[in-house]
Amino acid sequence: MIWTIIQLVISGIAMGFVYALIGIEYTLIYNASGVLNFSHDKMVSLGAYIYAGMFVLGLGWNSMVSAIASLLLMAVFGILVAYLIFIPLRKQKSMIFTIMATIMFGKVIMEGACLIWGGNAFTIPDFMSGTYRIGNAVISKSNLFLIIAIVIVALLQFYLQKTKPGKAMRCVAQNRTAASIVGIDVNRNMAITIAISTVICCCIGILVVPLYNVSSTMSNMIGLKGFAAGVLGGFGYMPGCIAGGLVLGIVENIASMILPSVYKDVVAFVLLVAFLLFRPQGLLGKKNK
Repeated sequence: MIWTIIQLVISGIAMGFVYALIGIEYTLIYNASGVLNFSHDKMVSLGAYIYAGMFVLGLGWNSMVSAIASLLLMAVFGILVAYLIFIPLRKQKSMIFTIMATIMFGKVIMEGACLIWGGNAFTIPDFMSGTYRIGNAVISKSNLFLIIAIVIVALLQFYLQKTKPGKAMRCVAQNRTAASIVGIDVNRNMAITIAISTVICCCIGILVVPLYNVSSTMSNMIGLKGFAAGVLGGFGYMPGCIAGGLVLGIVENIASMILPSVYKDVVAFVLLVAFLLFRPQGLLGKKNK
């Protein structure tokens, strides 16, 4: 029994950091531009398509080189998207226009990916297959591979807290007008932020390839759960995204011991509704007065 719980907690922590990354991606763009990006799950899928379909299976490159090339390509894509879509969208007065625009942009991304790579799901043969044994616990390699998300989160926190560009990003997030007055190029800062966000999406796409295969719907559920993780922790607050992701990942895994496996995905949304009703500011967020 104890080994089963350990196994579930480890895999829950692994998935929790993936949810945290998605929540952070939401937060980065929202803080930088005031736009809620509801195309982020499609960017995750696009990153997986580029990595698996273009570089690994298409060109036959090895995994590491393919990952670096995918990240660079997604960074360039993010800069283009920033100047063509997100920066103009922040001037819209109504949030509904920006939400609809990002949803439609996500549809365009997936239709384009299906035209290039087809509509059938595929995967990389033998990519992170197999298991490890820790005592009597059996952990899949793909779940341990997700621990890389911890490193990504730590590097992102270091960048935001200790580097000059990271501090500029935080200034823009707090007050774009004041940041502009003190000499920060807000548009360029937003472009860098959105490029980082798309790189994070690509990282997530690569990490979940062994779990979901590459398809147009591979990231639908983890995208919704990442949003739920952001709300659980305190929307707009990065440490809150991390806390919310970990809580969600562990709770939904432990719940699978009690509930039938088909109800596992329901746990995230039950928690989301409960927090919205009783603690809308989230675990670490501050209550608005």
